[in-house]
Amino acid sequence: MLLPTFLCKAIDVTLSSRSERESSHRGLSIILTLLIMCSGILRLSAQQELNIDRWNDGEEVPISLSGFPSQSLAILRFDLEVQGFEIVEKDQASYSLQGIQGGRLEARLTHTRGEDVIFRKAYPNGDQRRKVHALSNDVVEAVFGYKGIAQTLVSFRGKVNGYWEIFVSDFDGYNARQVTRDNSNVAAPTWVPDQLALYYTTYKVGGPNIISHDLRSGNRQRITRNSGLNTSAALSSKSNRLAMILSKSGSPDLYVANKDGSAEIRLTRTREVEACPCWSPDGKTLCFTSGAQGGARLFTMPASGGRARRLKTGAVGGEITEPDWSPDGKWIAFTSMTGGVGRICVIESSGGEAIVLTRGEDPSWAPNSRNLVFMRKKNGRKTLSVLDVPTKQVKDIRQTARDQSQPSWAK
Repeated sequence: MLLPTFLCKAIDVTLSSRSERESSHRGLSIILTLLIMCSGILRLSAQQELNIDRWNDGEEVPISLSGFPSQSLAILRFDLEVQGFEIVEKDQASYSLQGIQGGRLEARLTHTRGEDVIFRKAYPNGDQRRKVHALSNDVVEAVFGYKGIAQTLVSFRGKVNGYWEIFVSDFDGYNARQVTRDNSNVAAPTWVPDQLALYYTTYKVGGPNIISHDLRSGNRQRITRNSGLNTSAALSSKSNRLAMILSKSGSPDLYVANKDGSAEIRLTRTREVEACPCWSPDGKTLCFTSGAQGGARLFTMPASGGRARRLKTGAVGGEITEPDWSPDGKWIAFTSMTGGVGRICVIESSGGEAIVLTRGEDPSWAPNSRNLVFMRKKNGRKTLSVLDVPTKQVKDIRQTARDQSQPSWAK
């Protein structure tokens, strides 16, 4: 049985055994009654551009690279191009990054006009890849004034021996490690803010149930013990409250609880399906997908409860799902599904005309509120890519498994 796109980060996997199908049938049967979602045509006018001053109006910053060995050069090129730079010859560049010869990584960043030195720094610690990531972060901070993302982590699910398992890697896909070996389908990984820990949904414990997983100790704790569907956990960095989707009362509804799953409070009471909750950075508001007004649409609601408000997305049609709120609070990224084709879109967090960025699904913001990691289909495979929102530069990250999806960027 395949779950529909509408349940987004619930568990869109094929249940792999009779016991899983039987244990999940009651909680998921309501989903099969969903109407076919209305379709629409995605439109993006020539005037509709993402225009944010600190992003340099979507223009790439020209920089030249010289004096680096080939491996370091390749890492630098990936890191910088996906964060708003264009690699050019020195006579076309605004900045020049030069490697200084020696037994360790050392570099100098200068303005090409006047040759003013912005910084000169050595990177003695760590392996070569980590040192180059540290250098590229320093370049980003020197030029743009905010921290780079090259030393951040992403989690995702990858298919291993026919099952979906959870992985964690550097943001570019390197240094990946498998963190679950459930030999069962696992889905919807999301980070515990500022910790090396995850929430995700697994069938290993009989159900679909939510698990918390400390990646340092390896300790796993079962968060939910309800019948039916338990999925889409999302923890607020401010309130330490856990949002999740539970179907113990019938249809899948939005709940909040303590971070250990205790003291559940039901926020929605519709006959339709709610899914994909995410938090505003201040922890006061939730954004989620609901079919309450016909078709999958985005809604916001106070985390303390109250009336749900439909978030306007303009002319974008199809199923509107998989929202993720940017860490600076200004934007919500989401997936628009039309005719089986997903597109990554963004809107202002108050709603408005959506901006279509590229084809794909499962968007997750980086800590800089500029980049997104997402899934796209290429050559019959599900691959993960990083998108620079202002410039629309897209780069595939390294593949660990044949199919990868549902990425979540650590923040």
